[in-house]
Amino acid sequence: MDEKLDKAKGKAKTVAGATTGNERLEAEGHLDQAKGKVKNVLKGAKKSVKKNTR
Repeated sequence: MDEKLDKAKGKAKTVAGATTGNERLEAEGHLDQAKGKVKNVLKGAKKSVKKNTR
């Protein structure tokens, strides 16, 4: 759930930054989106490891 929040927050920052011309806010948004994607991948890897070690 936390990864979805990061992605949504990042998207909002990216759009807000692009709309206002604030490059820093837009970059923070991209970073938050990437953080959400990484968390999602790690979550999937964790589930895969648990499943394959049983």
